[in-house]
Amino acid sequence: MPVKNRMAELLPEITAWRRDFHENPELLYEVHRTAGKVAELLRSFGVDEVVEGVGRTGVVGVIKGRSDSSGRVIGLRADMDALPINEITGVDYASKTPGVMHACGHDGHTAMLLGAARYLAETRNFDGTAVVIFQPAEEGGAGGLAMVEDGLVDRWGIQEFYGMHNMPGIPTGSFAIREGAMMAAADQFDIVVTGKGGHAAKPHECIDTTLVSAQIIVALQSIVSRNIDPLKNAVVSVCVVQTDSTAHNVIPQTVTLKGTARSLDAGVRDQLEAGIRRVSENIAAAFGATADIDYRRGYPVTVNHADATEHAANVAREVAGDIDMTVQPMMGGEDFSYMLEQRPGAYIFVGNGDTAMVHHPAYNFDDDAIPAGSSWYAGMVEARMPAA
Repeated sequence: MPVKNRMAELLPEITAWRRDFHENPELLYEVHRTAGKVAELLRSFGVDEVVEGVGRTGVVGVIKGRSDSSGRVIGLRADMDALPINEITGVDYASKTPGVMHACGHDGHTAMLLGAARYLAETRNFDGTAVVIFQPAEEGGAGGLAMVEDGLVDRWGIQEFYGMHNMPGIPTGSFAIREGAMMAAADQFDIVVTGKGGHAAKPHECIDTTLVSAQIIVALQSIVSRNIDPLKNAVVSVCVVQTDSTAHNVIPQTVTLKGTARSLDAGVRDQLEAGIRRVSENIAAAFGATADIDYRRGYPVTVNHADATEHAANVAREVAGDIDMTVQPMMGGEDFSYMLEQRPGAYIFVGNGDTAMVHHPAYNFDDDAIPAGSSWYAGMVEARMPAA
């Protein structure tokens, strides 16, 4: 099952779809043009059922194999949304929408799954049902959860899920995967420190919220270094410090800290939340201030199931030869995790070569990865549901 000849033949067409999506990026759930084109293409391929509006703007396509003696149903997922970033690639198909670009390669994921869907609809060389899933709002909107809550799993009887993400720094068209935690749980927190504002020349009459906040920021790093098992992974980052004053001579009444906490283990996730609350509240109290914490749990850990990881690796190995089975987990979040909480499955990286990292304004998807990615998607269906 090397790169399928049909994918090589389709490469110019799939590339054209990808670049059209790239030129016309859309955010979160507002992927109306993208979803409309996906649905139109699926219908033109002869896909048996195309349903729009799943999880608000998601698209689901159903492709039946030549037979169905197995009764198996495999779900393949791609994400469709872009990011609020100004593109600086300079390519001739750059974003036409100011302030929005496909800086994470979802245009490539969507195009690769469309290529696989066309191939599967043409050949139907499998015994069972393939469900192709085009999801909105991966970039912080939990579109994966929205599709699950809209009946994705039970409505189509999906038994296994497989997903893919391109990865700069890995040779184009090669693959990397690991069993267990693949992507991190991604939580957010806001800490509002309230003290007593006043004139900067009279700090003794104030409770200096900037000083308190600085102590909290430094102390939060002790949670990872001194509370978390050194053999486990965790990140606490304070990314925003916002006072209620911009004057040079005013001690602010309040300071708001905003940040993220990331982990690869449910127990560590609990420790991070408890630690952020404990450290913030007690340091504030020590200075006579208060700290109100709004901790919001985001995407859960993306966990690759053991058997599904092996299935995904075997197909990747047949497509690309040797693959990396020792890749380190990433501390980025991924809402494919919600699907993997419902059914067994696996998430794999496909190489995007020596390009800017995802979420960078100079990032660009490498179209040479398309044949391998589309072949892997289609290969998962043929391998997990071999023709009777």
